[in-house]
Amino acid sequence: MSFDSTAPAAGYVAAVVDAVQQYLTASPGRTVLLGIVYTPIIIFVLNILKQLVVPRDPSLPPEVFHWIPFVGSSIAYGDDPLKFFFECREKYGDVFTFTLLGRKVTVALGAKGNNFVLGGKSTAFSAEDAYTHLTTPVFGKDVVYDVPNEVFMEQKKFVKVGLSTENFRAYVGMFEQEVDDYMRTDQAFIIWQMDDINEWGRFDVTDVMAQITILTASRTLQGKEVRSGLDKSFSALYNDLDGGFTPLNFMFPNLPLESYRRRDVAHKKMSEYYTDIIRKRRESGHSDEPDMISALMDQKYRDGRPLRDHEIAHIMIALLMAGQHTSSASGSWTLLHLAQNVEVQEALYQEQVDHFGNPDGSFRPMTYEGFRQLPVLDSVIRETLRMHPPIHSIMRYVRSDVPVPATLAAPSKDGVYVVPKGYYVLASAAVSQVDPLIWVNPTKWDPTRWSDPEGVAAQAFKTYSDENGEKIDYGFGAVSKGTESPYQPFGAGRHRCIGEQFAYLQLGTVISNIIRKVELRLEDGITEIPEHNYHVRPFSSSSLLSIVNNPSIDHDHNAKETSECLLQTQEI
Repeated sequence: MSFDSTAPAAGYVAAVVDAVQQYLTASPGRTVLLGIVYTPIIIFVLNILKQLVVPRDPSLPPEVFHWIPFVGSSIAYGDDPLKFFFECREKYGDVFTFTLLGRKVTVALGAKGNNFVLGGKSTAFSAEDAYTHLTTPVFGKDVVYDVPNEVFMEQKKFVKVGLSTENFRAYVGMFEQEVDDYMRTDQAFIIWQMDDINEWGRFDVTDVMAQITILTASRTLQGKEVRSGLDKSFSALYNDLDGGFTPLNFMFPNLPLESYRRRDVAHKKMSEYYTDIIRKRRESGHSDEPDMISALMDQKYRDGRPLRDHEIAHIMIALLMAGQHTSSASGSWTLLHLAQNVEVQEALYQEQVDHFGNPDGSFRPMTYEGFRQLPVLDSVIRETLRMHPPIHSIMRYVRSDVPVPATLAAPSKDGVYVVPKGYYVLASAAVSQVDPLIWVNPTKWDPTRWSDPEGVAAQAFKTYSDENGEKIDYGFGAVSKGTESPYQPFGAGRHRCIGEQFAYLQLGTVISNIIRKVELRLEDGITEIPEHNYHVRPFSSSSLLSIVNNPSIDHDHNAKETSECLLQTQEI
């Protein structure tokens, strides 16, 4: 006797299917409801199975596992990018790919990773394709990433004309005057203004540095018209433009949101503001001011075409937006570290005394040549930029398949990783600048590390600077390539920041003039400076400093004043 063992099972399945069909047919709404409920679950499960079960292409870099499709590792990366990078390096090595809101981003870490991304050819790795959707609505058309790379390089050359040594000599005095005027009039320094050496004052370092940064930049690079026009309306326009520089804008450049509308309105008004200044200067026969507008008004492209007024206006907007946050944040971190490290603050003050002090306890004005002979100040700035670089991630869009050098990472002895066209690549000098495999006590702020000529810091700087670094002319004058250095606070390669020397001069002059006038301490009860916070304001309430007036060139410490990041200050 024979029988079919599958019959009962088949009948059971058929019955179940029939029951489901009747259930769904009875109420079409149930089908929709089930689809809504189960579709995300199915997508979620398929995403996991794809990563765990489907064989990987061995030529692709290892991919970071993620639970949620499309979102990928966006939350972990956005919350603390350095922590995310270091943890991924432990699992996957120096080269790996993660999903960032639907984008595939291949990260290359370390000095070799920096060189791979930032030293890559622009025909393969495009900054324009990576950033134009973010920058063009803010900066404007026909400049920066809205033009072909060769045109952008010419525009950088035009800007470099305005960043001349002659202009820098003039800027030092302007910086000093702006800091002095600010401290003599702003309420944050009321105790210093009263010349009271027995009281401590306090100020919010982020607020003060933001104001001083835009005042000094507008007086020098931006021009006297911009400086005299700084008011609440200008501040409102700046804030609305700044609102266009968020992760949301990077991922979704054209959402129908109020912040996007304000960004666009602010850009139009800011562009008209600058073009009006340019028009008036042309009508009056130009200007002999040592500012960027004057420098740009005389420039022509290689084909003989003059730089148009709207291009000048948009370059000026780019300079305003690009420099404000970076310089302001760097200055804030510097003051916080000096307030916490009194012995370094003392050394910095004494250096000012030695180079610019008068017998009566006053100071001579700083000069550009004198500024370049201040090793303590130089070390303080370098160390702050090492621990707190202005940018933690630099991306490029991959235009064609690019093999990863085997010296950086490889799947096997004879294999090669390939970053596919359509991916993004990412370099993070912020990682290499605090990498424990490279630096001794990497998370400790220690300016003295730069004093050892044979130390890691000095060697990294030599590679980054003109001393030993390879010089290349990308179209805006020969610069140190610097892509192989673990220290890259201003980027490297063809997109290295041309405002680097200006930023050093601005930051150094501002810090020096504050240290000449006041002592700094962290607010009472606060012993540590705030940690990096990548998704809200750069500092919390612990960014308050206390200050006390400096009574003499001898740096008397008998008096004290209080401050939260308020800094405490006391007059010197």
